[in-house]
Amino acid sequence: MTIYALSSGPGVSGVAVIRISGSETSKVIKSLTGKQIPQPRVATLRKINNINTSELIDEGIILWFPGPESYTGEDMAEIHVHGGKAVVLAVQNEISKIKNCRLAEPGEFTKLAFQNGKINLLKAESIADLITAETEIQRLQAIKIMKGKSSERFNELRDKLLKILSYVEAKIDFPDEDLPEDNIKKIKENSLEVLNDINKILNDQKVGEIIREGFKIAIVGPTNAGKSSLINYLSNREVAIVSEIAGTTRDVVETHLNIDGYPVIISDTAGIRDSKDEIEKKGIKLSLKKAENADLKLVVVDAKSIDFSGFFNDLIKKNAILVINKSDLLNKKLDQEISKHNHVLISLKDNLNIDELITKIKNNIRDKFITEEDILITRERHRQHLVQCADHLKNFLDKNNKKDFDKAAEDLRLATRHLGMIVGKVDVEEILGSIFNDFCIGK
Repeated sequence: MTIYALSSGPGVSGVAVIRISGSETSKVIKSLTGKQIPQPRVATLRKINNINTSELIDEGIILWFPGPESYTGEDMAEIHVHGGKAVVLAVQNEISKIKNCRLAEPGEFTKLAFQNGKINLLKAESIADLITAETEIQRLQAIKIMKGKSSERFNELRDKLLKILSYVEAKIDFPDEDLPEDNIKKIKENSLEVLNDINKILNDQKVGEIIREGFKIAIVGPTNAGKSSLINYLSNREVAIVSEIAGTTRDVVETHLNIDGYPVIISDTAGIRDSKDEIEKKGIKLSLKKAENADLKLVVVDAKSIDFSGFFNDLIKKNAILVINKSDLLNKKLDQEISKHNHVLISLKDNLNIDELITKIKNNIRDKFITEEDILITRERHRQHLVQCADHLKNFLDKNNKKDFDKAAEDLRLATRHLGMIVGKVDVEEILGSIFNDFCIGK
């Protein structure tokens, strides 16, 4: 089957790129232009016509990439036309008339590249990350993964496990022959070395995932403390409704920001209080869950009514900045207990000390992104496979010490399989859908 799709973004543009891949690609180009295929990888100006009537649709550039030297590994072409919607739809309509041609699914071109051995899974994911990168740090991370350093590291670990597996299977195949003492020693040493390397990779404070997904900040606190006003100030736009009526915010309101080049997701949450309203109670439950999963909590309280009992005592214990708002209404000194917490006294109404709060937020973000190690894990999928690999390696070492070689070998095979699934070295059909569905159509 030959697939086609608009690869440039939807909407009106100066130029639109329609990508085609598959065995019928040359037929598509010949049918649309009425001429032979142009020279490979040479931009060639051609008239693009209606297949049945030869009526001119547009004049554009044709690029021909014969397989296997193409992005997908198949015969492939790009048609560059003017970016009007009518032009794009007319060209796509003509392609659809050719037998065995259909619109591509999300990520299908990159999926073909993976299936045809042009790229591995990590590179495929990094392409998706590069497309969606909104900040410089996200772009740099995607480029690093695309270069293949992570793939090389995971393949090195996998090769070590395969070598160990060969020793263990030799013992199973030839039970009457004793393994040399050096080999037995190598099995244990190399297994422990791989296990320690994996644990070191896992102990990365999830920096890669935070860069890819964004640093999560949750604004939490009681009703009418100024949470919605704060998210509007930080976003420099009206993100949330501000009202003197308590309980206005009932759902989580999110906005994506670029703070000093770092991707940040700020969430305004429902005010926490005792409530009999079922909808508000659900909103409060969401607030607490958002706070629990956040990288940083901004606990906003009213300067005149600070209460550290119950929920708030727990909220400010870890990864939190206590934001004491409405300081313009404060007539007395703050309680000495407050000085024990990471806090800042502000007034959103009078624009007091907001810069100090922003500086604290920036410092917290920078500290989270600092790492001395290479970032290897960028998705939860990678982390879960590494955790499973480490668990099976622990089981292997335990069974190997008890000389239960048959069962030990199975654990080692499973550990090797989980490493292979990160880069796509084994049958990974079950995870392809979830990976490539995140792509845009045409990539």
